[in-house]
Amino acid sequence: MLKALGSVLRGCLTYVRQHADNWRTGSRGSQLFLLLVMVAMVAITIMLSASVEVVVPVSMWFLFLMVGTLLLRFGPLLVLVAVLVGVAWRTSLDTGYAPADRSTALVIFGFAIVLALYQSSRQRSGLPMALSEAVLTQLRDRLQRQGQVPELPVGWRSESATLTANGPSYAGDFLVADLREDRWLEMALVDVVGKGTSVGPQALQFAGALGGLIGALPPSQMMEAANRFLLRQESDESLATAVHIKLDLVTGDYTITSAGHPPALHWVLGRRGWAIDNARGMALGVIEDAFFEPSRGRLRPGEALMFYTDGVIEGADKDLDLGIEWLRDAALKAVDARGFAGLPRRVLKQVPRGNDDRAMLVIERQPLTSPERDSERAQALGG
Repeated sequence: MLKALGSVLRGCLTYVRQHADNWRTGSRGSQLFLLLVMVAMVAITIMLSASVEVVVPVSMWFLFLMVGTLLLRFGPLLVLVAVLVGVAWRTSLDTGYAPADRSTALVIFGFAIVLALYQSSRQRSGLPMALSEAVLTQLRDRLQRQGQVPELPVGWRSESATLTANGPSYAGDFLVADLREDRWLEMALVDVVGKGTSVGPQALQFAGALGGLIGALPPSQMMEAANRFLLRQESDESLATAVHIKLDLVTGDYTITSAGHPPALHWVLGRRGWAIDNARGMALGVIEDAFFEPSRGRLRPGEALMFYTDGVIEGADKDLDLGIEWLRDAALKAVDARGFAGLPRRVLKQVPRGNDDRAMLVIERQPLTSPERDSERAQALGG
């Protein structure tokens, strides 16, 4: 008996799981099945109320309306609304309410229906509200994983932090990264022009494009391709600044290419301070023949590179140059206090909250251990 019951339960769970998976596809068949289920539940509710001689209040149908708004596309929702209007009207006649109270309840229900249909019609994806949000979240998470820095070889460490201006997780600042042959590390920190939730779709789209370009093209050609991509967009506000680094994890040699981005900072061990990098270039999405003048250098053991977006250094009370000087001083104090560990978050916490997203990336070449120093000295002496 128990074995048969367990088999039935497993079959029911499999059946429900299959239809849940079908619903995630947004297909017409899955929507029709869900609509039939909800109409059947409405009918069951009416039959149960009749059997126990309890009248269903109008407020009960709000629940069906809310569930339908979340799970159904506009067409099936319209059918469900027609059914709910009919049953709400019929059951309201049996409640014993005064005519004024019954009219008030139906008017409020009518407003709820109008809002639900309006919201459903605004889903440009053509998917139900809950499914549309899930798809967008999955896309965002996939692109954010693409921006995670791969695990670096021994002797190298990277750390980044991002703080959005208005709370939502769809920031206009993002990072893409690629590591090949455990030697060639490429990263691009990008700031898409715009504020608030309106910049989220543009940033997601551009992050996907750069994720396919990084590592596949030389730095200057990648910037040119990214510029052409933004110029092809329909919006006149498809603009972005970006900084790209290609780093040899064996020698420490690097090339930095900037597209209208604030200058990178290089922690120079001998000077014990942050030097300003001289890579320059035009912002992306402005003109077709954008120019990019890269910089080259070498990251020695104990040194680091810092990249950041303009939200870190710009403010109502300071211009770009003053902002850079403030950042150099704040980052110097942060290194003196606790080294490079946690540096991005510690510095970003000092930035006054404004209307722009803030992002920072630090790449550190860690100091040599004693055996490594001996080996390097021997190689320098030709031994």
